[in-house]
Amino acid sequence: MSKRTKEEPKVLLFGKWDFEGIEVRDPGLRSVINLRPVFIPHSFGRHEHRRFGKTKVNVVERLVNQLMHFGRKDWKNTGRMGGKKHRAINIVRTAFDIINLKTGKNPIEVLVRAIENAAPNEDVTRITYGGVTYHVSVDVSPSRRLDLALRNIALGARESAFSNPKSIEECLADEIIAAANGDTSSFAVKARVEIERVAAASR
Repeated sequence: MSKRTKEEPKVLLFGKWDFEGIEVRDPGLRSVINLRPVFIPHSFGRHEHRRFGKTKVNVVERLVNQLMHFGRKDWKNTGRMGGKKHRAINIVRTAFDIINLKTGKNPIEVLVRAIENAAPNEDVTRITYGGVTYHVSVDVSPSRRLDLALRNIALGARESAFSNPKSIEECLADEIIAAANGDTSSFAVKARVEIERVAAASR
């Protein structure tokens, strides 16, 4: 067998952004934030029927998938973004370019910091005992923490872009940057603070 003389090309997201060197600082999220290098965040739903298969999906693709959901203000129009993955990928691609221009950092790293700041540690559940319903504080699993963080980041971008001259790409970039900085102007960070406040009162 002949040895390869050329190094294999590095896989960069959209041909620009490197996944190497990005560290997940939150130990509770390390097992669920997938940073496997991909060029285009599209796995064609191969994880769909496997238990916990979504933990093997790249975190950028999971953000793209959240953008395909409809928002609260246009909930009647369920077909607005349903299935339009190419459009959602282009939204994230442009948003990442804006994040890089505004911060000078790798947008994948900024997204990971935003997820860490937007993922709640506690939530409440209802327990019925003797005909009376109580709200009890519970710890949130790593998988659900990631789900809630991505959902609120996408929802915050949609809410901000609604009836706003700013594009969805700009709103998504601003939401990710604000969440990465832990700024309470971020919809996702405010949602985390509110969830944990209610959980603390229910201990």
